[in-house]
Amino acid sequence: MQNQQNQLALKIILGVYTLWFGLKLAWTSFYGSPRQILKELAIVLLAMTLGKLAGKLMRLQKLSNSIGQYATRTLAAPKPNPQFSDGFVLATALFCVGPLAWLASVQEGLAGFSPLFVVKAVTDGLAAYAFCATFRWSVIVSALPVLAFEGSLIRLVQVAGPMLPNRSWLLPDSITAVDGLLIFCVAMLILELKKIAVTDYLPSLILAPLLAWLLW
Repeated sequence: MQNQQNQLALKIILGVYTLWFGLKLAWTSFYGSPRQILKELAIVLLAMTLGKLAGKLMRLQKLSNSIGQYATRTLAAPKPNPQFSDGFVLATALFCVGPLAWLASVQEGLAGFSPLFVVKAVTDGLAAYAFCATFRWSVIVSALPVLAFEGSLIRLVQVAGPMLPNRSWLLPDSITAVDGLLIFCVAMLILELKKIAVTDYLPSLILAPLLAWLLW
């Protein structure tokens, strides 16, 4: 009982912090005159709308959900003698397809260390603790490809960021604004306030600078 209360308290703390961080990130990405801010906001909302359509066509959220459902079924009815690859592949896929891996990596690539990785580390740690009872140390080893995946995303953003042409509203700011709003959506999921298909919105991170470049 006490353990459940502690987990609930931790969940609320993580959710509230993620909520604040996402709103702060999005808010600081908009600047200029009121007319300019409205134009920036319109570009971001258009990017998110088109990104959601693209994500649905690619079935990104369904892929993420299927991996999560498979993990739930596996924990509910584990194999008598699971193989090393079972836990390794499952944990790697689960920790990489979640939106936090993408959103935190993009934010860190643009602005340096992202506190969102602390939130991800805690949530992944709780999940890994549950998996270890069934899959043992194969779950721990899965941290290596997860770190490699996130490191590759961070490096990609670091390389691509300086290549974006400058405007009065910098194109990386459009990515940061979308990132912040999606982080806010993740907080809604953590706090169980609303179900949002965040993974479907991930293409918005690519569409935002493209639309800002075309429409600004």
